Amino acid sequence: MSNETNVDDPPKDADATDDESAPRQGERSPIEEGGDRTDVDDGLETSDSPSETTVEEQTPPTGEDSSGSDGDAEPDPLPEDDGFDSGRPDVTEEDGEDDIETVDDLGSEVDVDPGVEIDEENAENDLLGGLKIDSTEDIEVPDRLVDQVIGQDEARDIIIKAAKQRRHVMMIGSPGTGKSMLAKAMSQLLPKEDLQDVLVYHNPDDGNAPKVRTVPAGKGEQIIEAHKEEARKRNQMRSILMWIIIAIVAGYAIISGDILLGVIAAVVVWLFFRYTSRGSDAMVPNMIVNNGDQRTAPFEDATGAHAGALLGDVRHDPFQSGGMETPSHDRVEPGSIHKSNKGVLFVDEINTLDIRTQQKLMTAIQEGEFAITGQSERSSGAMVQTEPVPCDFIMIAAGNLDAMENMHPALRSRIKGYGYEVYMDDTIEDTPEMRRKYTRFVAQEVERDGRLPHFTRDAVEEVLLEAKRRAGRKEHLTLHFRNLGGLVRVAGDIARAEDTEFTEREHVLQAKERSRSIEQQLADDYIDRRKDYELQVAEGGVVGRVNGLAVMGQDSGIMLPVMAEIAPAQGGGQVIATGQLKEMAEESVQNVSAIIKKFSDVDLSEKDIHIQFVQAGQQGVDGDSASITVATAVISALENIPVDQSVAMTGSLSVRGDVLPVGGVTHKIEAAAKAGCDRVIIPATNEQDVMIEDEYKEQIEIIPCSNISDVLEVALIGEPEKDSLLDRLKSITGSAFEGQVARGSGSNPSPQ
Repeated sequence: MSNETNVDDPPKDADATDDESAPRQGERSPIEEGGDRTDVDDGLETSDSPSETTVEEQTPPTGEDSSGSDGDAEPDPLPEDDGFDSGRPDVTEEDGEDDIETVDDLGSEVDVDPGVEIDEENAENDLLGGLKIDSTEDIEVPDRLVDQVIGQDEARDIIIKAAKQRRHVMMIGSPGTGKSMLAKAMSQLLPKEDLQDVLVYHNPDDGNAPKVRTVPAGKGEQIIEAHKEEARKRNQMRSILMWIIIAIVAGYAIISGDILLGVIAAVVVWLFFRYTSRGSDAMVPNMIVNNGDQRTAPFEDATGAHAGALLGDVRHDPFQSGGMETPSHDRVEPGSIHKSNKGVLFVDEINTLDIRTQQKLMTAIQEGEFAITGQSERSSGAMVQTEPVPCDFIMIAAGNLDAMENMHPALRSRIKGYGYEVYMDDTIEDTPEMRRKYTRFVAQEVERDGRLPHFTRDAVEEVLLEAKRRAGRKEHLTLHFRNLGGLVRVAGDIARAEDTEFTEREHVLQAKERSRSIEQQLADDYIDRRKDYELQVAEGGVVGRVNGLAVMGQDSGIMLPVMAEIAPAQGGGQVIATGQLKEMAEESVQNVSAIIKKFSDVDLSEKDIHIQFVQAGQQGVDGDSASITVATAVISALENIPVDQSVAMTGSLSVRGDVLPVGGVTHKIEAAAKAGCDRVIIPATNEQDVMIEDEYKEQIEIIPCSNISDVLEVALIGEPEKDSLLDRLKSITGSAFEGQVARGSGSNPSPQ
């Protein structure tokens, strides 16, 4: 290796032709149209022909020129075997994408040990779908993530198609439904392409415009080592030359007797060589993307990433002069979009990205390459901008329903125009096959954690029951696997603490208590405190007071009393509601007032109706599930008829008096039982959604009602007045209520 070689250029020993970026969908990239990027070494021979490698026909990089040049091109003298080993397995027909056709081909059946049988005859009535197992140890867990996905068949099918065709995907759904797992699974399904290393070189013409070079994965490290070896040899030669000159100067000074002049001359020589050798190490290229050890397509999770981490950045240099500065190419940092080249870029909560960042991300998606520059205006890196760096990634954006509101419309258009949008299901129909998959889910969680004892059959059945309960719908199972997995891990931790061989049903029951959410713990504390101050009344009869029910968070209920009082009006009569009611709750009160005006004999033009949601708290009251509670309290106050305080109720109400379905019925019923109520009124259309714990089934009676007259018949006490009121209501409504069942199953339940 010659010492006269310019260190700014790639050394001949590390020569490797540039590798073009793979073609993007529907168009040719600037790299394909113009050949390789400008080479740092003007004398380096490269090919201008675009790569002929396609997504369907990928071959591992070899020691030959991968850019498609013929045999006349300069061979690569890098030390290597007959075939260049990129650190990734060769692609064969067996592990290509052709074996992935439909969702049914991927984990549609639960794999068990050969000795385990499935009882198909009793599968419908068996909680495990007919699986004859003793523990989850008998379940075989698939190796690939895509085979471990449960329930999200539509989303999984789209992910498979997107992986084969290199399409972008946006997944919208509730947290914990498998969005990030599907994104990781996609990186395993991508066709095996030629990954690339990306090197950044010093630009001798413009130090603030570093040059970018792409080489086949694995060659980047060899090029860096060759440059470092070249720099070491140069420094060694300089050191030898320096000491020779110093020795000559010292000898001359001794002979001439001018020692002081000799010392000064030696110091000057030392400083000269010290200063001039500084650039040798600095001119070594900076490898910003290293895929040498990458065996699958890269996966980058850029959730919550700031602009620099997502788009790349240039570090600030506090020493910008005096020979202490760091070269601009050595300060370049890649972004997630560059690291995910030829792979998957996953961004959850996409709407939290800054609008300007979303605009730049949109450009990267469109162009397939993006230059790196300083993201901070006050940084010295703001003046540095590299050549465009390849970023041909598959974008998977995820978020909740509000993500679409704050998402840049042009970015969503790019994703939708070049890919798919999919909504993640919250529940799935309860079938024997799905129960078997849920059994496999427990086995997957045990294997993934690696420290939990396997679950017995009874323990898995208890987990299945909890999945049915959390679904909130009869004949359905929840797809919120993150929370369900938390229950599995807590139960396993309890079993491990007790040093048992398996996780038993008792451990799962303990875990359900210990893994309560913050909302559940607050609700229980709320109920206990109200009992201490006798704020909750669960017996006797009180005029104008009704025990309503509400939900706190997503999985806990509380009892919320409602009181009504009638007072003479000092002007026109009006309805006054307090308790920090929100928009939907205020509208429900207005609907109730319409019903009161229709069914009451009292002239309301001279009366004020005061409605109070007792100790609603700072959160206020939202939703219309307290409609029947408000109506019952007001009618009780108007007619002076007591309300049975052992009865709690929840339900929405139409202006015609129909009781409509609401959400969170299971948690509300359990809250009523905890508060000491004997009976609870729910909408008849919600009866199929009740999945309360066994301990509450004997404590409380569930009464479904279809209209307001049914509610009053159960809630009011005092036979003469009550019977008179009900007869009057039936005579007014006629056939409107008699035998009528509210048909609200097609409408969305109230949120509270």
